[in-house]
Amino acid sequence: MAFGWPLLADSASGLAHSKDAPWLFAALLPMLLAVVVATIADTGLDAKAIAMLGVLAAAGAAMRPLGAGTAGIEPMFFLMVLSGRVLGPGFGFVLGSVAMFASALLTGGVGPWMPFQMLTMGWVSMGAGLLPGPDRLRGRGELAVLAVYGAVSAVLYGLVMNLQGWPYIAGLTSGVSFVPGDPLDQNLARYLAYCLATSLGWDLPRALVTVILTCTLGGTVLRALRRATRRAAFDVPASFTPDPPREAASR
Repeated sequence: MAFGWPLLADSASGLAHSKDAPWLFAALLPMLLAVVVATIADTGLDAKAIAMLGVLAAAGAAMRPLGAGTAGIEPMFFLMVLSGRVLGPGFGFVLGSVAMFASALLTGGVGPWMPFQMLTMGWVSMGAGLLPGPDRLRGRGELAVLAVYGAVSAVLYGLVMNLQGWPYIAGLTSGVSFVPGDPLDQNLARYLAYCLATSLGWDLPRALVTVILTCTLGGTVLRALRRATRRAAFDVPASFTPDPPREAASR
């Protein structure tokens, strides 16, 4: 609804994302907290998991300015997809949202679009955690699945984010501009034309970079992430052994 309501808005509504973005951001924060609490309750994640969340979010935020969005070179997607795969959908959703928030602060990209970027990147990481065979699929097969997913999600990210800004861009030709009050099918046709004419030049390189990084570095990063989760013992419940009786201990 946050992304698509302008398509259904009346021509005289005069609304803009600059007004609804703070409300979306305010709704995102308790939602992220609820996902963290639910994940902790379901899987027993502890302070070590929160520390890993912070490390991965900082790494993702640091990777985003490397390409500065130039021609869609955004290596951040590669890390978010692999992290979501290893750490699960709940952890992935929180990680994607927090990493995008941190990167916005780092690059000065704070604006009405930020909560929409947080939500969309959360979906990207969450989807990686929902892919089949997390405990069985390994090796080249897993990398192939992650590469395909990374490419598709990189393109879909651009398509979804276009909904955030496209209805408010003035000066476009009639064939690609949003017309308030027009039938939904006509506006969707213009939206697809807008995506083909503008953002596809960024979306496809982003997908290509994600595929290349996944195929070349994916195996190493996956092993490192899985090794870190094993050492942190995220899935091992704590157990306490009672002290032996004093008589038995003295013998």
